[in-house]
Amino acid sequence: MDWLSVLHVLLLAFFVFVICQLTRLYFADSDLTLQWAHHFGVPTSHLRGKVVWITGASSGIGEHLSYELAAAGCRLVLSARRKDELERVKKQCQLSGRVADADILVLPLDVVKFDTHKEHVRTVIDHFKQINILVNNAGRSQRAHWQDISLLVDREMLEVNVLGVLSLTRAVLPHMITSKGGQIVVVSSMAGKLGTPLSGSYSGSKHALHGLFETLRIEGHAMNIKITMVCPGHVFSSIRQKAMTEKPGEEYGVKMKPNERRMSTSRCALLMAVAIANQLDEVWISIHPVLLFTYMAQYMPTLARRLAVRIGMRVIEDIRHGK
Repeated sequence: MDWLSVLHVLLLAFFVFVICQLTRLYFADSDLTLQWAHHFGVPTSHLRGKVVWITGASSGIGEHLSYELAAAGCRLVLSARRKDELERVKKQCQLSGRVADADILVLPLDVVKFDTHKEHVRTVIDHFKQINILVNNAGRSQRAHWQDISLLVDREMLEVNVLGVLSLTRAVLPHMITSKGGQIVVVSSMAGKLGTPLSGSYSGSKHALHGLFETLRIEGHAMNIKITMVCPGHVFSSIRQKAMTEKPGEEYGVKMKPNERRMSTSRCALLMAVAIANQLDEVWISIHPVLLFTYMAQYMPTLARRLAVRIGMRVIEDIRHGK
């Protein structure tokens, strides 16, 4: 076979590969690496017996992730501010999972009360003797025009979405290092990969998490500390209703409608559990067109920026509201 024939074969193979990848992407509701892990990777049952601490576990993604990990046989620490809601989630975990009462610890926690974090870590260690996985899921969203946002709101957003995550992680990290390993899961957002109109403080806080934990990924490698960044897109939850605005202390207060085009919370939680079980570095969980646009932003950033500006805020807002 001469070199020209070899070149033709290679070009045909490349063409077939590209077509296969585009077809996979067309039907995907997550990035292709996560999609592959979901079908051919380590099953979530691989997490059986692991101690997993989930913040923001009283509702939304955190609640449904608790059910997935309970079904996988994990031992859980459920944290959020509302103890009664955590007790409800615990009961549901026991119904849907394979965990005993002693295998689920309800631990009320306010992520911005930084001085309590070390004490909470000691409580978990006293109960389970170890922490294998920390899922930093607690956080708040936002709806506000960039120029109108009070610096007090910026500060509060950074405290909740960034400093609370850093504080709790730094409280847990020494134990993981002593135990010769652990996994830190950080729930970011597609807004942590893209500039998101009318969510300036929120988007900025999620971008900050990527810089901070990509650094820890490198520093922690020698100590067997794994980092999994999770970027959900449009998912049904109460995050919009409880979102901040431009004014301190104000909530957006708008509920999601059942007919909006969004991923179910349970589907998002399942894909998150797969990402955790397979210790994936970073995953994108979203329906189109946000998933496709994220691929564009990653691999064709100039084109993506120009497209975002051209389609305008009205279209972007329609997409965000599931229209």
